[in-house]
Amino acid sequence: MGMDRETFYSPNIAIVPMDFCFPGSLPNGADKPPRRKCAVLWREQLLLAMPSIELTLLVGAYAQAGHLGNRAKANLTETVRAWREYTPRYLPLPHPSWHNNAWLAANPWFEHEVLPYLRRRVRALCR
Repeated sequence: MGMDRETFYSPNIAIVPMDFCFPGSLPNGADKPPRRKCAVLWREQLLLAMPSIELTLLVGAYAQAGHLGNRAKANLTETVRAWREYTPRYLPLPHPSWHNNAWLAANPWFEHEVLPYLRRRVRALCR
């Protein structure tokens, strides 16, 4: 995102998962889907407490589906490729995991198009 440690840990930045219950892992090492029963206990109240959110990074397919609903494309790659349709409010991203190194290599447009936009947007919001 191009921000220093002080900015990342400032009150202006929040990391909010889809739920606070680790759902476990699939046989391929990926996480199982978030459990709605956990999110309904707290998510809406937490988001209502942060009414001035200007940018939400939708990290991974579960977050994209949860926030975009039927506006999400058929898969993560298509949703991230269509990132301009969701800005400035949302920015769909792949999960920053070593599992996605092959995805990043197969989609060089992400590094050349999406990451520069992300860095510019974060820099503008943190002024």
